[in-house]
Amino acid sequence: MRVNWIFSLIILMLSVTVVALMLVDPDSTAYNVVWGLALLSVVLIAVFYRNVMRPLRTIANGVDLLRAQDFSSSLSHVGQLEADSIVDMFNSMMSSLKQERLRLREQNNLLDLLIGVSPLGIIMLGQDGRVSGANKAAADFLGHERPETLQGLSLGDTGSQLGQVLGSLADDEVRVARLNDSMVYRCSRLGFMESGYRHPFVLVEKLTDEVRKAEKKSYEKVIRMMAHEVNNSLAAVTSVIDTASAEVSDPDLSEALGACETRCRDLSGFITKFASAVKIPEPVLADHRPDILMRSWSPMLESLCAASGASFAMELPEQSRTVKLDPVLMEQAVTNIVKNAAESAGNGGHVRASLSEGPKPVLTIADDGPGIDAETAEMLFTPFFSTKPSGHGLGLMLVSEVLSGHGCRFSLETGADGLTRFTIRF
Repeated sequence: MRVNWIFSLIILMLSVTVVALMLVDPDSTAYNVVWGLALLSVVLIAVFYRNVMRPLRTIANGVDLLRAQDFSSSLSHVGQLEADSIVDMFNSMMSSLKQERLRLREQNNLLDLLIGVSPLGIIMLGQDGRVSGANKAAADFLGHERPETLQGLSLGDTGSQLGQVLGSLADDEVRVARLNDSMVYRCSRLGFMESGYRHPFVLVEKLTDEVRKAEKKSYEKVIRMMAHEVNNSLAAVTSVIDTASAEVSDPDLSEALGACETRCRDLSGFITKFASAVKIPEPVLADHRPDILMRSWSPMLESLCAASGASFAMELPEQSRTVKLDPVLMEQAVTNIVKNAAESAGNGGHVRASLSEGPKPVLTIADDGPGIDAETAEMLFTPFFSTKPSGHGLGLMLVSEVLSGHGCRFSLETGADGLTRFTIRF
């Protein structure tokens, strides 16, 4: 501010001398004095600009470069020792900032690359709780084709059960969620501090494969132990029954022995069903049209429903696109699904199978039974879990194994209309 006043004073002095030259007699001594003052003003302006104004303008240009974050430019020397030392310091600082910015940009690019290819779902949230960014894995987990489609949505509005779970997480909460499509996720809501504000984010880790392997290893071990013990017992009991049956003539005792023999057969069938659930073969995939397969399975599916007193109907397109599947294993899976639907619908109920065409065919089997409550939905596809009094929990376990082997996405849930739907996305 003081520099501006000094410069203004010199300019005023020059202006006064110019006016005085116009008014003073050229032949007078005062005229020469005024000329001297005019020359002195010009010299002062030149010296002042070189020693003060030029360095100040150079420094002001440097401040503008910092404000614009233009770290690639530098300042030129002004021909003054003190000012040039400041210019050198400024240029050195700009070079350091440029290198640091380049290093941070490279680190950010690496971080973006790692986040993009990470198998962990990563969702960044704004202060309003809406999605501000997500990677490809998170979009896949939430059923979206591209991460961009999640922008601006709240987690509960992403249209998936996983989104509802993520939306219900409290800060710093970690929860393992098992969904109605047999998927298992570890969900974490965490946060970091930046500029004095907490920035929340969500991590989603898919545990389905690890959980399935651990569960399968566990129930295989259980079944092997059960099969060993049951078969040993059945062999001994059957031998005794055979011997006793040949020697006994009492009708009551003979009837009792017959009941024991029936029980042995039941136990044998029980352990055989468990063993068959473990030995599901790998699917042999080939191109098939689901509509043709469904029509060929129709008589069997109708008879399954009729056995429970339910009606069966199909809604198929005239021609569906081909998908790669194993018809034998897929028939077994569809049979179990329809059987469960018919038993749920019961006498007088209705079961409907429909095949819709889109980017990928979708098979839906719906029934109007009592439906699935929230507590039961969390236990679906869990080994040995069943809501039936005489159920063993093998049917849905087999279905899950078969569909997962085909790479299908599937879910079982009761909708707002009261219908329970098993949906298979090929």
